[in-house]
Amino acid sequence: MVKIGNIELPDFPLLLAPMEDVSDPPFRAVCKEYGADLMYTEFISTEGLIRDAIKSRQKLDIFDYERPVGIQIFGGDEEAMALSAKIVDATQPDLLDINFGCPVKKVVCKGAGAAVLKDVDQMVRLTKACVDNTSLPVTVKTRLGWDERSKNIEEVAERLQDVGIQALSIHGRTRAQLYKGEADWTLIAKVKNNPRIKIPIFGNGDIDSPQKAKEYKERYGVDGIMVGRAAIGYPWIFREIKHYLATGELLDPPTIQERVDACRKHLQGSMRWKGEKLGILEMRRHYANYLRGLSHVKEYRNRLVNTMDAAELFSILQEVEMHYAAV
Repeated sequence: MVKIGNIELPDFPLLLAPMEDVSDPPFRAVCKEYGADLMYTEFISTEGLIRDAIKSRQKLDIFDYERPVGIQIFGGDEEAMALSAKIVDATQPDLLDINFGCPVKKVVCKGAGAAVLKDVDQMVRLTKACVDNTSLPVTVKTRLGWDERSKNIEEVAERLQDVGIQALSIHGRTRAQLYKGEADWTLIAKVKNNPRIKIPIFGNGDIDSPQKAKEYKERYGVDGIMVGRAAIGYPWIFREIKHYLATGELLDPPTIQERVDACRKHLQGSMRWKGEKLGILEMRRHYANYLRGLSHVKEYRNRLVNTMDAAELFSILQEVEMHYAAV
């Protein structure tokens, strides 16, 4: 069993990484159904929360079926972090996560996300501001460092643990790498094996198959893994990893019925949560992932992204199911 504060997770938990414009409640619902043990909201700007921006506030939406679930915030100002921690506390998630890893320019330019890796003292102050202003367990997600010359994750882990964080998720790349190249888990393993570190350490980066999950579990000794991009359009990754770790056997891939059913549920959830029009528009980015690998699927995909009629969308998905079930 892995514990984050009073949250009890199964041995070697699988976490769904927070992803901007992806990790909303409809997406989290399908990932939960297929085995994600801990999930997070999309990251939320502390500035947006404080000025009551509608989009930021909507990202606070969590539901009981998702638990345990964490709300993730980002920012570069101590006062704003402290106030946002109080706002999140009132929403009653299971934990508060701080993003010190986002490499996107618009976030970094505000001195937030991965930009904080350039100033560990500031990172400590921002983290302490959150810890001191919430009753929730505080966790952090970050990267190895700003660039190749400043991989400071070992110092970061020790100092953040000292100010009270209760788990750390580490993406095995620097900010300079963005999402390019291969994730380096050797430093993640160093943090995990540091005798000073007592909190759970979760590894993130490049986990896209059950075999790789098992290999990294055994090679690097982390307490659990965080899956991000591999879950987009393929929530079965969690089920497949769990089965492989338990039995050493690979599950059959999802049937076309399962794929269409998950896509349908995702669409229904998107329309329910965002309203029909916006729900339909924002679902468009997901069809290619759900239908990936199907031969000659372009015609169906084009129809799905070119209609605003909900009934027609469900009809097209039914066509896809029937057509590929017969192939």
